[in-house]
Amino acid sequence: MAQLGFYINQSLCTGCKACSVSCKDKNNLDVGINFRRVYSYENGTFIQQQSKGLVQNVQAYYYSIACNHCTNPKCIPSCPTGAITKKKESGVVTIDQKVCQGAQLCVKACPYGAPQYNPKEFKSDKCDFCMNLQEKGEEPVCVSTCPMRAIEFGPVEKLRKKYGSISQIKGMPKASITHPNIVITPHKDAKL
Repeated sequence: MAQLGFYINQSLCTGCKACSVSCKDKNNLDVGINFRRVYSYENGTFIQQQSKGLVQNVQAYYYSIACNHCTNPKCIPSCPTGAITKKKESGVVTIDQKVCQGAQLCVKACPYGAPQYNPKEFKSDKCDFCMNLQEKGEEPVCVSTCPMRAIEFGPVEKLRKKYGSISQIKGMPKASITHPNIVITPHKDAKL
């Protein structure tokens, strides 16, 4: 099997957070813990003209992000117990809950904020690409619940052939840090 990745058509994302809520529900996550997050980006102002009219240069968009199951994940070498591994067959990065000791070094190491610390469990966890659903032939919940069909998944090379190779937009860390396995169709205001 090839490296799996997500495709985000950011130009379609309305910021409804259905992907984030469904992920939270599927994984029974407590308040403050989100494996998939939807961020908003706003920039610009309204400018008062001498003619008393307003001119705007406002830019605003949303972007949905989870673990990018990076080619060079920073969370793996940061883990002192070896709880984080990258599956050879799918490229999915997982945290073994039996081995995790809750050091939170993965949380600090990931530039995308993917690992989330659970203070009740004293452990970190993150998106596992809904592998239990995929094994049953189903899609990850974030994909199946997006009303705009702005999220897809599959072998990242196929996604890149279909949609291009953009993996970074305004507001995101540099893709060269971890080489994320994500493909993005950016909103017009999010292009670098």
